[in-house]
Amino acid sequence: MPDAAAPQNAAVPAGDPAARAAAEEKSAFSHPAAVPDATAAYGGHPDQVIDFYAPRGTAGPGGPAPVVVVLHGGAWRAPYDRRHVSPFAAFLARRGFAVASVEYRRGAEGEGGDGRTAGRWPDTFDDVAAALDALPGLVRRCLPQADVRRTVLTGHSAGGHLALWAAARHVLPGTAPWRTDGPPPLRGVVALAPIADFALADELGVCGGAVRQLLGGDEGFARHRPYADPALLLPTGIATTLVQGRTDIDVPQAVAESYAEAAARAGEVVGVTLLEDVGHFPLIDPAADACAVVAEEIAQLAW
Repeated sequence: MPDAAAPQNAAVPAGDPAARAAAEEKSAFSHPAAVPDATAAYGGHPDQVIDFYAPRGTAGPGGPAPVVVVLHGGAWRAPYDRRHVSPFAAFLARRGFAVASVEYRRGAEGEGGDGRTAGRWPDTFDDVAAALDALPGLVRRCLPQADVRRTVLTGHSAGGHLALWAAARHVLPGTAPWRTDGPPPLRGVVALAPIADFALADELGVCGGAVRQLLGGDEGFARHRPYADPALLLPTGIATTLVQGRTDIDVPQAVAESYAEAAARAGEVVGVTLLEDVGHFPLIDPAADACAVVAEEIAQLAW
């Protein structure tokens, strides 16, 4: 697992992990939302939409731009939508990628919930599957300069989980409604601090017990985990890289390493790039050097 130095551009406190994490989060959320070039629906619910950002610049050796599909994080909770990763999406577009930022249904806010519930079962998974199925047609319509044959899937935190899951639909149990007949047409996955191993994430209480909430509580955790946990959906045959900050206290490094170890046991090599002095949010913060590392990892798969 290679280490990479990715010092923060924004000043962060030294010696206090919580203060450092708070400063990194503040920096990541300080950017104004980036307005997409187009938005298209993949379903009838207001959250079933994809924002598209046209490429600006050149990502590689020329020709049509690769497509980067972004799945946002936020512990699958309703208050966190795609707007908080729109600066990251725009950053990737400036690097020459065609970007599709997917929204999906999250916690029960607006339907009697308090906003603290993580995800909706099975709606969150229904939406990610439907969005990826509709994506090629929507890209051709909204980003005609893009090459959908060069698609890389990325996601941060809970979105990293969804990216790994979406790349593994062909190895879901046969009774899963989202199962596909074959692997998705992806160049690869770059998962950023992903919630990649549900058993360990639940044990560590990641994001306030969000994993157990996502799967429907204690009963749902055991019943639904085989359909949702990336660590159980291996090997995928899809090139996969995890990018992880060593000082991440939101989704600790151990979660990424556990997924990589599960992949190895299944006979698959998953790359893990560990960034020194980097926490959870710099990976999607255009002001942070770690964000440039992420773009480079995506470029290596896209081309």
